[in-house]
Amino acid sequence: MPVDVLPALPAELESVKAEAQSSQLPYAGGVSPGVAWQLFSTQRVLLVDVRTAEERKFVGHVADSIHVPWATGTALTRNPRFVRELESKIGGKDVPALLLCRSGKRSALAAEAAAKAGLSNIFNVLEGFEGEIDAQQQRGKADGWRFRGLPWIQD
Repeated sequence: MPVDVLPALPAELESVKAEAQSSQLPYAGGVSPGVAWQLFSTQRVLLVDVRTAEERKFVGHVADSIHVPWATGTALTRNPRFVRELESKIGGKDVPALLLCRSGKRSALAAEAAAKAGLSNIFNVLEGFEGEIDAQQQRGKADGWRFRGLPWIQD
C-alpha cells in the first residue's frame, strides 16, 4: 500500500496512544489482533511482521504485510539495521504501523526501539501471530492472530 494514501493516525489509535502515554509505556501502545486486522484491512495502517523469514514461511503470515525482521536465524540474532529498515519500508517517522511477532514480546521490544529512534506511531499487536505458550508448551490454543480466526496465508 503506498504510504501517501495513509491518513492521519486513526481515532482508534489516538486513544491507545493517549493511554500508553499516561501509563508511561515506552512506545505508542498495543492493539488486539481484531483491531489490528480492522485497521489494516481498511488500509488505515501498515502491518509489519517482525518475525524471522523462517517463521513467516513455515508458520504463516498475513498477506500484504511488510517484513522487517527484528532478529534473524534460529539463534534470533538481533537485526542491527531494524529501525532504519522499518523507517525505509513504511515511508517515514510518523506513518502509523502495527508490529506483529509470534507472541507480542519481540514486537513490543521492536516498537520500543522504533519509538526511541523517533518513529512516533508504531504500535504492538498484542498476543502476536501464534499467541502465548500454554501449560502443555503449545501456542495457538488460547490467543493470537490465528487463534482469533483472522486471515493469514501459508507459503
